[in-house]
Amino acid sequence: MDKHHHQQLSLAKCSRQRYSEWIFRDVPSDITIEVNGGIFALHKFPLVSRSGRIRKLVADYRDSNISRIELVSLPGGAESFELAAKFCYGVNFEITSANVAQLCCVSDYLELTEEFSKNNLSSRAEEYLDSIVCKNLEMCVDVLQQCENLLPLADDLKIVSRCIDAIVSKTCVEQMASSFSRLEYSSSGRLHKNRQAKCDGDWWIEDLSVIRIDLYQRVITAMKCRGVRPESIGASLMNYAQKALTKKSSLWNPSGQPKVDVVASSNGHERIVVETIVSLLPIEKLAVPISFLVGVLRSAMMLDCTIACRLDLERRIGSQLDIAALDDLLIPSFRHADDTLFDVDTVHRILVNFSQKDDSEDDMEDASVFESDSPNSPSQSALFKVSKLVDNYLAEIAPDANLKLNKFIAIADTLPAHARNIHDGLYRAIDIYLKAHQGLSDSDKRKLCQLIDFQKLSQEASAHAAQSERLPLQSIVQVLYFEQLRLRNALFSNPNDDYKPMLQSWRISSGALSTTMSPRDNYASLRRENRELKLELARLRMRLNDLEKEHVCMKRDMENSSSHKFMSSFLKKIGKLNFFGHSSLRGSSSPSKHSQKTDPKVIERT
Repeated sequence: MDKHHHQQLSLAKCSRQRYSEWIFRDVPSDITIEVNGGIFALHKFPLVSRSGRIRKLVADYRDSNISRIELVSLPGGAESFELAAKFCYGVNFEITSANVAQLCCVSDYLELTEEFSKNNLSSRAEEYLDSIVCKNLEMCVDVLQQCENLLPLADDLKIVSRCIDAIVSKTCVEQMASSFSRLEYSSSGRLHKNRQAKCDGDWWIEDLSVIRIDLYQRVITAMKCRGVRPESIGASLMNYAQKALTKKSSLWNPSGQPKVDVVASSNGHERIVVETIVSLLPIEKLAVPISFLVGVLRSAMMLDCTIACRLDLERRIGSQLDIAALDDLLIPSFRHADDTLFDVDTVHRILVNFSQKDDSEDDMEDASVFESDSPNSPSQSALFKVSKLVDNYLAEIAPDANLKLNKFIAIADTLPAHARNIHDGLYRAIDIYLKAHQGLSDSDKRKLCQLIDFQKLSQEASAHAAQSERLPLQSIVQVLYFEQLRLRNALFSNPNDDYKPMLQSWRISSGALSTTMSPRDNYASLRRENRELKLELARLRMRLNDLEKEHVCMKRDMENSSSHKFMSSFLKKIGKLNFFGHSSLRGSSSPSKHSQKTDPKVIERT
C-alpha cells in the first residue's frame, strides 16, 4: 500500500447492536479491536508496525486468519484509539491542547514509542507538550482539564506536574513584572511601591476557575511554595468559590465584597470544595476579606463540613473581628425548628477566639504586659470596636423568644471588663431582652443586670434606667447612687483649683484614660479608684440591707401592735436611723448646739 493510498483513506461510522464500529474503507480488515464498547475492523500491519502492545497481542493469534483483540481500560476510550489508528494509517490530524494529553496517554498504553518506529506518536506528542503547551498558561489549563479523565496515568507520565510547574512559573513572572510596573520614585528620590496602582498581574485567576478541585488544590499549593502573593491567592480562592458554590458568577454584598451563597442542593462535591478552599487559605490575616470568611462558614455549616474546617474558619474570623460588620455575625441557625433564629453558639466561639489574644487583664501586673496592651495599641482599639459590635449584636438577637438567658449572658460576658468604655449599648440590649422576656424571675433579672457597670452609663441612659420598671430595685438604687456621686462632684468641686483633677478623675472613671499620665500611672489610678468604688458599693449594699430589715420590722409592728405601741416603736426606729445627727429624741424639743451643726459625712451618706 503506497503513501498516496494512505492519505486517501477515509473513516466511516456505523452501528452494530450496542457497539459503534469504525471501518477504514478500501483496506481489507484482518483484525477486530474492541475498545470500551467501540469496535474497529482494521488491517493489522499498520498497527503492528508502530504499536508494541498490539504486536504482542497479535502474536497470540498467529494461526487465525482474523483475530479479535479487546483493549481493556484504554485511556481516553474509543476517541483516543481512533486518533492513534489515524496516526498508524498515516491520516493527517492536528495535535492541539485539547488532545495532546490523550495522545500522550494512548501512545504510552499502546507503546507507540521510538523503540518500534521512528518519529512515533509518543515523541511527537511529548514534543508538542514541552515546546508549545508549557509556554502558554491557557493551554496548560486546557491540558489539565483533559487530564481529569486520564488519571492516574497522566500523573505517572508527569503531564500534570509539568503543566502545574508551567502555570506557577508563568504566574511568578507576571507577578514580578506587575511589581516592577508599580515601582516609582518619590519626591525625595527614593524608590517605593505605589499601592494605589492597579495590579494587572492576576489575570490568570479567571483561567484557573475551570479546573477540577483536586488539580486546583495542587496548583495553589505549588504557588504558595513559590512565593506568590497571599492577596493573589486569596483572590483566586474567592473567585473559585463563587464559580463552584453560587448560582450566579457574581454575588456582591453592600460593602462591595463578594460573598458566598450556597445553592440549595448541597452535595458531596460542594462539601469537598469548601473544605479544600479552607485548607488553602493563606495564613496572612488580611489575605481575604472577613465577609468572604463568614460566607464560607455559612456554607460549611449548611453542607455539614468537618468540625476542623468550621473551627479553622471561626479562628480566622475571630482574628480580624474588629473589622467585621453586624451582618457578618448574623449567621442563620441551620439546626432545629425550635432553635434560635441566629446561631449564637458559633458567634460565642468566635468571640472566645478574639478574647483569648486580647484578654490580659489578670496579667497586667507586669509592666511589659501592660505596655503591650496599652490604650493606644491596636489591640485596645480593637477591643473598643468589638465591644460596640457585640452590643449591637445583643440588641439584634435580644427579641428572640427562644434565646436563653445563659446564652445571652455568655455573649455579653465574653469580652474583658476593660473592653467597654461606656455601657449604654449593653444597657440598651439588656433592656430589649427584659422587654421581650417578661417572665424572668427577680433573681434572673439581677443576674442579668450585674453585667452593667452603672457608673459607665451616660446621663441619658442613667435617666432612662432610673425610670425603668423592668430593672430590679437594686439596680435602680445603684443608678441613683452614681447619679448622686456625679452631682456631688459637679456641685462641690472648686472650679479654680480642682477643675483639672476632677476632669481627669471623671475621664478615668468613665473608662477613658488620661493622656497626660503615663500608662503605668493610669493603670495604678484605675486600680485605686476601682477599689474605692467597690468599697463604696459594699457600704451601699450594707445600708440597703439594713433599711430592708428595718422595713420588715416596721411592717410586722404595724400588723401586731396597737396604735400606741406602733407610734412608740416608730419613734424608736426613727431615732436609730439618726437622719439629722441627734444623739437622742428623748431630750428637749429644741436641738442642742452640737446638733445644730450638720455633719457633712451624714449628708454625703444620705
